[in-house]
Amino acid sequence: MTGILKRLGALLRPKPDGTQGQAAAAAPATGLLIFDQTGEVIRAERCLREAGFAVEVKGPPPQLQTGCDMVVVFPLLRQAGVLDCLRQAGLEPREAAVVADTLLEPVSLCQIKRLDHWLMVRAANMKITVDTRDRRIVNISGGGCPDVPWLAHELCGTRLDEAPEPLRIGQTLCCYSLQKAFEEARRQLACGA
Repeated sequence: MTGILKRLGALLRPKPDGTQGQAAAAAPATGLLIFDQTGEVIRAERCLREAGFAVEVKGPPPQLQTGCDMVVVFPLLRQAGVLDCLRQAGLEPREAAVVADTLLEPVSLCQIKRLDHWLMVRAANMKITVDTRDRRIVNISGGGCPDVPWLAHELCGTRLDEAPEPLRIGQTLCCYSLQKAFEEARRQLACGA
């Protein structure tokens, strides 16, 4: 943890030319929580949201990839509270980094493809395809978790606004990724896709 504080101090320390470091110039400052395992990211997101913190899960920038395909993004001003909340829950991130420049920006987990009246949203390794004319889920694919066929069976053919959320009927990493794709598909269609 002391390495994290040294890095943060170096970013905020005045430069020789008298200006502040890049992190001080960015508003609002953002932090990233890096974990070794995706299950820890999922638990951390749930814990922090339940505690009222505004967090997002995104893909790590290339410089911070550790084998886990996700990071938790949080407002840097809330770092002490975020880390305390995680400690109380028995979660310890590998690292907490500061988004100091565009090279450390996290990337969206979701990729969106449109073809004619089809909308496909991919989150990590899971994909959901929706017919935008009637908002019916026409395909669920990807992943390697044992509940993917069950998720496809339960969701395909139902309207996106009437379908059960994936995390209500499954609990694997694939289900978590599908939940992110499901939420993004809803957001895209609400925006008029």
